[in-house]
Amino acid sequence: MKRIELLSPRLANQIAAGEVVERPASVVKELLENSLDAGSTRLDIDVEQGGVKLVRLRDDGHGIEHDDLALSLSRHATSKVKELDDLEAVASLGFRGEALASVSSVSRLALTSSTDESGTGWKVETEGRDMDTNVSPAPHARGTTVEMRDLFFNTPARRKFLRTEKTEFGHLEEVVKRMALSRFDVGFSLRNNGRMIHSLKPADSMPEKERRIAQIFGPTFLQNAVFVESQVGDLRLWGWVGLPTFSRSQTDLQYFYVNGRVIRDKLVVHAIRQAYRDVLYSGRHSVFVLYLELDPASVDVNVHPTKHEVRFRDGRMVHDFLFRTLHKALAEVRPGDQVLSNQTTATAVELAQGAVPAENVINQQESISLRTGEVFPGAASASAFQSRSQYSVQPVAGEVKEQMAVYGNLGQSSMAAADRSSTCNSVDIPSQDIPPLGFAVAQLHGIYILSQNERGLVVVDMHAAHERITYERMKQNYVEEGIKAQPLLVPLSLAVSQREADCADNQQEILQRLGFEIDRAGPESLLVRHTPAFLNNADAEALVRDVLADILTYGESDRVQAHLNELLGTMACHGSVRANRQLTIPEMNALLRDMEHTERSGQCNHGRPTWTQLSMGELDKLFLRGR
Repeated sequence: MKRIELLSPRLANQIAAGEVVERPASVVKELLENSLDAGSTRLDIDVEQGGVKLVRLRDDGHGIEHDDLALSLSRHATSKVKELDDLEAVASLGFRGEALASVSSVSRLALTSSTDESGTGWKVETEGRDMDTNVSPAPHARGTTVEMRDLFFNTPARRKFLRTEKTEFGHLEEVVKRMALSRFDVGFSLRNNGRMIHSLKPADSMPEKERRIAQIFGPTFLQNAVFVESQVGDLRLWGWVGLPTFSRSQTDLQYFYVNGRVIRDKLVVHAIRQAYRDVLYSGRHSVFVLYLELDPASVDVNVHPTKHEVRFRDGRMVHDFLFRTLHKALAEVRPGDQVLSNQTTATAVELAQGAVPAENVINQQESISLRTGEVFPGAASASAFQSRSQYSVQPVAGEVKEQMAVYGNLGQSSMAAADRSSTCNSVDIPSQDIPPLGFAVAQLHGIYILSQNERGLVVVDMHAAHERITYERMKQNYVEEGIKAQPLLVPLSLAVSQREADCADNQQEILQRLGFEIDRAGPESLLVRHTPAFLNNADAEALVRDVLADILTYGESDRVQAHLNELLGTMACHGSVRANRQLTIPEMNALLRDMEHTERSGQCNHGRPTWTQLSMGELDKLFLRGR
């Protein structure tokens, strides 16, 4: 066997670089984190050939002292942690002290910095096998410039794994976008091969923040998003979530931040996916930019070399907080929130293009004539979210069969409202009295309801809309009654791991709430005595194992609820008004009013839209009016 030898500093750093530096985007991420930790208010990034040939980052932060420059390129050198206790509540983005040393070992790196306004600074470079540093005077304003050239020039095996210039720049640009949304108060600029790609000014007010989001996500996101803000104890969640109808085929527009750090965490992903479960079309992904703030001591950020993952001290509490907040926010979206004015839509587009000064945006938004209790989410502001009218779904008295009654048997209050509104089709009504979905004027081919509102024409899929209304009422009824348990004729014996047996023993309350009664028969065995009554034909063993796995991973399980929702959805579908059913004007108007008061009425049980709006401007374009 070969003798044990100490690795050279360069080789040790290159091995470490394998964990930290994957591509030019990794370099930019580490450098941006250092600059933000240094208190920078302006960050300018210049790259060439997608970052492979050159990455230059200049900031206006605190700078690095002359005596610390050489040390800054050493491995495990940092100013952010000094003892073990500091890792218990990391508040900075970077703290490992590996970034600069790793980057300098696989590229030609030069760092110039100044700590004052004298215009003079110092430059440090590394050279040689042992990475000796060379420090020399250099002119520089207050702040730091890091220049990295020829990434992986000395490790050709790593360079072969780099993709095309376009692909590498795409990854690099994505890092800059995510960082720009983590700090609205910092200005960012990005140039590639001398061409300006992004120029983002600092954003302090809500309109300015929306302008930055529109520049990065596109204006259509703001037109189809609602602002969320909730705080429970030390947990605070705020940001923007896209409406279910504004979904993607991939997860490229999902930005989640924990104390300003962009992360991808399976617990967070599960909570958000669960919140969208009832309203998102199969195979589609939600769009959001969300910020979770909590005590730094409640989250461990030191679990992955690239700091993309975190571990929460109380994962169940975080999961439950995220799910309940987003589930409630999506449920409270009513048709009135989705009706956009032409002026608001134009404002969002102009924001993205930088054509509207920030000080004028507030005036434009305030000048919109909003009806009492309604809001247009194009502004997507906190005040917009908070000013929505609050509705609650009133369960229909009686059994499930009565809940699925078609609109020929509507309740008296709905019919009274329908009769009153049907008399308004031939007279002028003040705009403030026109409901969001307007008043029905006709039925098309027994499938669609045509309605007139203040903006123009509303087209409603009557079966899909009634299906959602029936489904929500049935869910509300089941929530009040709870999930009924059914005893098994012969108790089911399961051989499980000790960890699963302990989970079943310790989480009896959760299991009983889901309709299970499970006793521990031994160190690694369970006895299932009751299962949910509506799942009498399901594979009980597989279901119990899946539920226990969910509880161990997320602290909760939604599998039983998912099965219940699927069953109720099927019943609601069969019990809803069918195509070719001729409805009277009062019945159509009653359906529209129920939609306005029903949670998640913008989508059917399968996630498809239930209605759409055509404004007068859009109709005029179809017929070339005004030309």
